Amino acid sequence: MTKENRLVYSTDRGRIKDEAEPEKRREGDGIVRIQRETKGRKGKGVTCVRGLPGTDNELKLLLAEMKKRCGCGGALKDGVIEIQGDKRAEIKALLEARDYKVKLAGG
Repeated sequence: MTKENRLVYSTDRGRIKDEAEPEKRREGDGIVRIQRETKGRKGKGVTCVRGLPGTDNELKLLLAEMKKRCGCGGALKDGVIEIQGDKRAEIKALLEARDYKVKLAGG
């Protein structure tokens, strides 16, 4: 019984990512949907942006710009950008300036 000794984590190099794994490109339906959600967040509201095309690296760059513009935190989870707080108007203005077709979803 032999085990493969592959380094998973080291304090001197940080996380090791498998280089052979290609980056997935997400394709939307052409409409970016912005929605406010509180479910599963103990009543704290977040603004979720779905349907943006691009790779995870491209979405991370867009997320960083949104966080700067809104002055709050955020995260990228499974291709969905989450911005803390109700920032639908600011995000809609930012995305429309980048020529995305944007809809406010939900109530």
